[in-house]
Amino acid sequence: MSKKLDISGLLRGRHDDTADVVWLPGTVNPREPDFIMKRREFIGLAAASALGFARPAMTQTRPDLPVVGALFPRTAEFAKNSVAALRQGLKEAGLVEGSNYSLAVRFADGDLDRLPQLARDLGELKPKVIVGSAGAANVIHRLLPEQPLVFTSYAADPIKAGFAESYVRPGGITTGNVMNAIGGEESLTQKRIGLFKDLVPNLARLGMIGSAKGGLGLLEAGALQNAAARLGFELVHCPVEALDDLEGAFAAARREQVSAIYISGDSRLYINMPRVMPFVLASQKPTLGVYPEWGRAGLLMSYSTDVDDDFRRAGIYVAKILGGTRPGDLPIEQASKFTLVVNLKAAKALGITVPPTLLSLADEVIE
Repeated sequence: MSKKLDISGLLRGRHDDTADVVWLPGTVNPREPDFIMKRREFIGLAAASALGFARPAMTQTRPDLPVVGALFPRTAEFAKNSVAALRQGLKEAGLVEGSNYSLAVRFADGDLDRLPQLARDLGELKPKVIVGSAGAANVIHRLLPEQPLVFTSYAADPIKAGFAESYVRPGGITTGNVMNAIGGEESLTQKRIGLFKDLVPNLARLGMIGSAKGGLGLLEAGALQNAAARLGFELVHCPVEALDDLEGAFAAARREQVSAIYISGDSRLYINMPRVMPFVLASQKPTLGVYPEWGRAGLLMSYSTDVDDDFRRAGIYVAKILGGTRPGDLPIEQASKFTLVVNLKAAKALGITVPPTLLSLADEVIE
């Protein structure tokens, strides 16, 4: 059952990569370089890719080296660029795997119920520090309260989550980086939907695919409702509380005759992208996603921080902790690299002409 939210008004999002916080220098790491034109060039992960990728979860740690753990809700294949970025951050800080540290990585393969056991497995290795993304960080913090932790790509407020006392001086043994410290999800969603409205100017009804009961989904729903009230479209919620709800959610979007679809940043949808994309393509609707991988996978547009760059920055923090810096003395960082992906292939299939002004703003254009 969909829930209609009747709203009207006008708001305009803005593509703005600046704010008065600690900035993270960015990198770009396209998943399909043959199909991507870049507007900007960054110091990339080319060196990291040259290192190759072996599934770290299957390797043996060396007892004579400090262990760095990493826990991913995603599959090994889906997370390989982030693992390479983590290594790259450590390398930029002067540390080399096998010489200065031993890396132990665990993957939940899209099954969030596996995270607690995987976190305990890592804890048994007595790591000097563990890196956790999104929901994995929450599990590590809850089950291993004495374990130094670097969280990354965190969308919620780390202060409210109990990770830290403040952004500048976290205190304790936890630090990391967040997706948007200024304005939170409200600010980021407004920017995202404002850019999308330039691409789909006749947007009348937007269907949100995702949960709005709590966490990130609840924040997104509120931000979308506020944006809808200003931009003059109607928001229709098509709930997904479990992956089995996907078919029903997209069916609700069809019944409600939405003119476009918004895919929530909910980690369950993100880490199960291969299950979501067939429904997106079958809908034949302009679809907006959060992370760059959504735009690369075939959505019309995506706008958010670059997850791989977040892991690179996490690697730099890990190196500092291995060098003796206390996590609580490292300020929580705000992501500086916001990646706008516009998929021209999807636009052509939908009969949409991308405005030149939006193309000039795009960091990646998928052809």
